[in-house]
Amino acid sequence: MKYGLVKVAAATPDVKVGDVKFNIQKTLEMMIDAEKKGVKLVVFPELGITAYSCYDLFLQNALAEQALAGVCQLAKATEKMELIAIVGLPLAMGDKLYNAAAFLHKGEIIGFATKANLPNYNEFCEQRYFSTLKKNTQIEINGKSVPVGPKLLFCSKKLKNFRISAEICEDMWSPNSPGIDHALNGATVLANLSASNEFAGKGEYRKTLINAQSFRCVCAYIYANAGQGESTTDLVFSGHNLIYECGNMLAESKPFDEKLLCTDIDLEKIVSQRRKLNSFQPKNDDYFTIMFDQNLETTHLERTVSTRPFVSDNTELTKYCQEIFAIQYHGLKKRLTHIGLKTVTIGISGGLDSTLALLVTAKAFDSLNLPRSGIIAVTMPCFGTSNRTYNNAKILIEKMGATFKEIDIKNAVTNHLNDIEADINNHDVTYENAQARERTQVLMDVANKTGGIVVGTGDLSELALGFATYNGDHMSMYGVNASVPKTLMQDIVKYVADYQEPSLKDTLYDIVNTPISPELLPPDENDDISQQTEDIVGPYELHDFYLYYMIRWGFSKEKILHLAKYAFSGTYTDETIEKWLDIFMKRFFRSQFKRSCLPDGPKATGISLSPRGDWHMPSDATDKLAFE
Repeated sequence: MKYGLVKVAAATPDVKVGDVKFNIQKTLEMMIDAEKKGVKLVVFPELGITAYSCYDLFLQNALAEQALAGVCQLAKATEKMELIAIVGLPLAMGDKLYNAAAFLHKGEIIGFATKANLPNYNEFCEQRYFSTLKKNTQIEINGKSVPVGPKLLFCSKKLKNFRISAEICEDMWSPNSPGIDHALNGATVLANLSASNEFAGKGEYRKTLINAQSFRCVCAYIYANAGQGESTTDLVFSGHNLIYECGNMLAESKPFDEKLLCTDIDLEKIVSQRRKLNSFQPKNDDYFTIMFDQNLETTHLERTVSTRPFVSDNTELTKYCQEIFAIQYHGLKKRLTHIGLKTVTIGISGGLDSTLALLVTAKAFDSLNLPRSGIIAVTMPCFGTSNRTYNNAKILIEKMGATFKEIDIKNAVTNHLNDIEADINNHDVTYENAQARERTQVLMDVANKTGGIVVGTGDLSELALGFATYNGDHMSMYGVNASVPKTLMQDIVKYVADYQEPSLKDTLYDIVNTPISPELLPPDENDDISQQTEDIVGPYELHDFYLYYMIRWGFSKEKILHLAKYAFSGTYTDETIEKWLDIFMKRFFRSQFKRSCLPDGPKATGISLSPRGDWHMPSDATDKLAFE
């Protein structure tokens, strides 16, 4: 439960219709299994203590009495457990019967949530048996008053963001879902005790609804469905259980495969998203708050923590790359249309960034019915240019039909270094940046001469690390890659090679496989690239991971480190992960001044560092937030 990570489960035990003793035993067995697995919250199906399909048997007094006695027995069994169990039962109060969810913890029933929407159509006839409560009340059980009602919020004493409410089956399907009110009144976790029968296509419909509910309520959603033990007189139940978080499916059981479905939910992620969304306006309704106490422990993670978080586990990569590419070229298309230009200038090095920028530019020109010859593609060899990148740049430009222009900048840079009395044999930052700034000057002046704008090539990862020369490659009139991280660029270029520009496939794949380098230092004796970026700043897959969790979710350095060690276990040592995380944090905070004057560029992924978009940060903010 440290770092806001909590293990939860949905459980569908075997049941016999009307056999409370049997159902209690099977429920208890799954509770014990959940406790052994470190689960802190386990949710069982609707009316699971009696079975949902009792029908008119619900009107037998003995069944309701046995159900409550059975739940008291289950509650006592939790005395030495850490978990909260939520079980479904018919609850008799006075002259009425209610479809209820009992919250069990540390030997007690700590509350009963009641169903607000009783279906009475098609195969459902719940209004025949059950009533609804309009407001909270109390029931006395074994000499103690227990809250009952539609507005209960169960809150952890030690983990402040762990706040649970329940809705029962039809409640989610109805237009006035109580889950929305629960979330707006603070619930970060919604439990749904359900008895949703199966028919062809209903599983996908169910997933769509739960996805939407977890997204709209910005919450974790645990859905526990009735299973095969229910009566099959007219219906079949499959135990199709689901766990979602903010619109992302974390876990799903196969229909008719009734096992304990476990995963971890991230409460910090939920709260972070709510804080960002000013459309998520908390309410202050008349809710009962019931406190519970659990020990804080480090959660052994069940969920998948992807090493490439910019691509979600549910994403089809080809479609995702297609969407990003389309956003990029449509952004540039609008800019060209607005200015009324028919030419652009772009620097092509034969590396990954400039290649993707050229592909985006070509597609924008195609969509405007402009000849690609209006793309002035300039290659500017200097001290560090290798034959491999030079030849790839030349082939790429010529095959794409852009206008090839070669301007060797060695003499210009040498003269400049002499002018400022810099030793050309000292390959320091002055030596490197002089080349980057000379290239930018050339591109700007060529653009002036040809009546165009300079298309920027820098990417999101470089912006995060500040790995760009200020007023050098940092500057352009429109940066098409500004929201694309380095780890995605290879996939997008491969997508274009496979689906957009097949005649360039061999060249594009060779560019993808070329080591990433600014090529500002001379090649080695074999004309191979001697300056590899990842040797300087570290692996981009690590930096993109750090960037995603820091900016998208606002996680602390400690939590990012925890997730990174889990995700990259076996790939990098813990010491390596920690070393590059320290470097990332230092570079990120010290490079904000470069991002504060970032050129325009489209937000194509879920993150932008534009000062006009996602990221507003003072240029002189300290990194103490990350290190203390």
